[in-house]
Amino acid sequence: MPARVGVLGATGAVGQRLIQLLDPHPEFEIAAVTASESSAGKTYRHAAKWRVDSPIPEDVAEMTVIATDPDDVPEDIDLLFSSLPSSVGAEVEPAFCKAGYVVSSNSSNARMADDVPLVVPEVNADHLDLLEVQRDERGWDGALVKNPNCSTITFVPTLAALQEFDLEKVHVATLQAVSGAGYDGVSSMEIIDNAIPHIGSEEDKLETESRKLLGEFDGAELSHDELSVSASCNRIPTIDGHLENVWVETKDDISTAEAAEAMESYPSLELRSSPDQLVHVFDAPDRPQPRLDRTLGDGMAIAAGGLQETPFGLQYNCLAHNTIRGAAGASVLNGELLLKNGYM
Repeated sequence: MPARVGVLGATGAVGQRLIQLLDPHPEFEIAAVTASESSAGKTYRHAAKWRVDSPIPEDVAEMTVIATDPDDVPEDIDLLFSSLPSSVGAEVEPAFCKAGYVVSSNSSNARMADDVPLVVPEVNADHLDLLEVQRDERGWDGALVKNPNCSTITFVPTLAALQEFDLEKVHVATLQAVSGAGYDGVSSMEIIDNAIPHIGSEEDKLETESRKLLGEFDGAELSHDELSVSASCNRIPTIDGHLENVWVETKDDISTAEAAEAMESYPSLELRSSPDQLVHVFDAPDRPQPRLDRTLGDGMAIAAGGLQETPFGLQYNCLAHNTIRGAAGASVLNGELLLKNGYM
């Protein structure tokens, strides 16, 4: 019998992508959709300005949107997926966890909290056990797990594959799609025929979240990796797919062939949404490209290419679909891990 799930912030861009991914999912059944007070009481069809590239699921379209409040969400919900704005999530998500709900969240609030697991299942599934510490410290019956920023998810799996060569320094420059800012996030006059060399707080997210993801959990405490990471973030006029240029310095010598083999052989997981091959490496120097490669593995795989040795170490490019792998799909994958590990 599928787990009953709800989507917090279901009318937004990531919330709609969550609906698209969850509706056909055999392990989950959408039982509640929430939004702001102005949308509560309307059917989902009328509350959401549906903009996803597939028809709105008919069964969800006729559901009544409820307020994002623990008192309004059915008690028999097994798992909540959150795509709330971080300012709202900071207040609302702990209230749901205190009320006994398990929350898989894409929102940026609390990602760096010491007792909140920040998880990419193929990279650090063991960090999920930090939930035991979280429940003890906070007295929650519920739990809160986070997936990282969409730009962080793009390059961290490639770094995890290269950890065997003793990573020391990483420099990353991102070329981020406009969908990462939300439907109303960047105006057409700003981005057409242009590139914007700054995205507020993005650099810090890449630099800190990556070290937490690559850190070690000893059963009681999580220590962050000592890797030095610097980032520069840019918005470009592609719709979906974050492309990133990465320079890696390692303690041990590494050739492009060794790096490619390490990435391609990096294991995936036997979760429904995890791709058969996590990282695809292209030989062609002009790949990956957003329009051509963002849907690899149904949008859940990472693409890499352009590997070359430089005076600054190994250089390569990587790409991920930012609203699937980088957002909604990442939350769904964490939900599958929660289900598999018995946290629901």
